[in-house]
Amino acid sequence: MSGFLAGAGVLIAAAASAAAILLPPGRLRSAAMLLALVLFPVLIVGDQWHNPQIVDLRNHTDRLIAAGAVAAVIVGALAYIFRRWRTLLPLAIVFVLPFRVPLHAGGESANLLVPLYLVIAGGVAAALWRDWTAARAGGADLGDHPDRGGGTKSATGPARWLPPILAVVVVLYAVQTWYSADFSKGLQNVCFFLVPFTVAFALLQDVRWDRRLLKWVLIVVGVEAALFVLIGSVEYVTRGLFWNDQIIRSNEFHTYFRVNSVFWDPNIYGRYLALVTVIATAAMLWARTRNVFWLLSGLILVLWLGLVPTFSQSSFLALLAGLAMLAAIRWSWRWTLGVVVVGAIGAILVVLLVGGSGKITPDRLNVDLSGRGSLISGGVDLFGERPIEGYGSGSFQAAYREHRKDENNPVTVSHTEPVTVAAEQGLIGLIAYAALIVVALWTLGRGLWDASPSVAARAAVLAAFVALLVHTLAYAGFFEDPITWVLLAVGASLATVPAVREPA
Repeated sequence: MSGFLAGAGVLIAAAASAAAILLPPGRLRSAAMLLALVLFPVLIVGDQWHNPQIVDLRNHTDRLIAAGAVAAVIVGALAYIFRRWRTLLPLAIVFVLPFRVPLHAGGESANLLVPLYLVIAGGVAAALWRDWTAARAGGADLGDHPDRGGGTKSATGPARWLPPILAVVVVLYAVQTWYSADFSKGLQNVCFFLVPFTVAFALLQDVRWDRRLLKWVLIVVGVEAALFVLIGSVEYVTRGLFWNDQIIRSNEFHTYFRVNSVFWDPNIYGRYLALVTVIATAAMLWARTRNVFWLLSGLILVLWLGLVPTFSQSSFLALLAGLAMLAAIRWSWRWTLGVVVVGAIGAILVVLLVGGSGKITPDRLNVDLSGRGSLISGGVDLFGERPIEGYGSGSFQAAYREHRKDENNPVTVSHTEPVTVAAEQGLIGLIAYAALIVVALWTLGRGLWDASPSVAARAAVLAAFVALLVHTLAYAGFFEDPITWVLLAVGASLATVPAVREPA
């Protein structure tokens, strides 16, 4: 695929997905979602046409046809299910969020969110079916559908600004792939993450997040997380991981043993457990019965025991941030702030005085952070060289290797989201990123300290989002994690729920 066609395709796909969250429900929005999803695999295949994985598939067309047929059957079945039982769409999206499927071809492998892509495709097919059928029948405006629980038409306050800012972020990222030092990486980020996640956000805008649905979401994530802990416990006891050779080798040289359960990375596993723990804690704090309170307390204990063997410092920090947010909402933000400040000062003193040295050097800190100090300073240097436009979307690794040439640090993938955005997208991207964070926090937190009927659900979403945000400051992956987009969609919808409904 020529560079111009690939760049144009990326822009069209991003624009179509952005239109999906800006347009009201109807045939035009459904067509935009369909266009975005159709371009997604076409662009990936075109970009990787000469990659050994694609070449291997091209040489085995029977496998390709069989895979396409199976995917079509699954999408069709999901479309029928979601068309008949609409509540199952958000539950299915939540259920498949953690799962990646390892695909092997041409001697290489990739872990892709295939289950999530199939569910999103089924949701889009169901939306097409609904919208075009209603249009032929001369139905009313779908924006006034009784099952609609938010979206661009009914949003008020800061919630109405969230979809436009998300659309700007997606389109801007696509535009900045045009001059990227690694166009292929930027294209993959757009197609594998931004486009399908934006479509998922659009689908979740149509959901009415009532108490019954939220209860089932809590049950799904709670049961899933408990099962993941069980798998991680088996790994810890048997001292054997299911996958990720890098973690398996590192466990052989460390005095501790890290587990990853069904996740590829222990830090991502820890992130998921931390977020579910925050959500379960919110439900426990606003529990209406003792049975529910003790059941959730038991779940939290299980999740905590599962989080410990991940040895993910970023996940522990994320959990503490989420719990602090819940404490501020449930009791007092002043007391919570005071405790956080005292705890931060105490932690700094412990770090400075550990080992009796009384000081800490940049080299020592860089070693303790597994080379992330060099990545942060290198990212700042890259930003200083191109402060306005950056090196282009997806370019951090290529630009770091080219301009930093740090032989002592083989890791070249940024682990700090603001640094990544600054180096890749410059001040332009930083402004969009900061605007999104501000509007998101404003939307999710507005009115929470008032007598809101949905305070429990909204508190859970806000605290989980804060925890995720803190985790991405130490491990990146803000836009590449579908949980970010789900939290924003749910939080924006809850923020626009009329007071007469009670999804708490």
